[in-house]
Amino acid sequence: MINNSLLNKIKNLYKKSDRFFHLLVGMPSYDKYVEHMKKNHPDKVPKSQRDFFKEALENKYGQGGSKCC
Repeated sequence: MINNSLLNKIKNLYKKSDRFFHLLVGMPSYDKYVEHMKKNHPDKVPKSQRDFFKEALENKYGQGGSKCC
């Protein structure tokens, strides 16, 4: 049986690794975006996670696919 302390450590490690991998590939963190929205724009509804990453991919690669040449 896993105790709560160990389970919390595993959850924290997962969150940190998730943020690390997003930064590694140049993707922003949805968790940080939601934190920012709650703190700085409490009157606005944050984008869904799907819309957030869709917009991030469009900003990074453009809407039509490759930016090459």
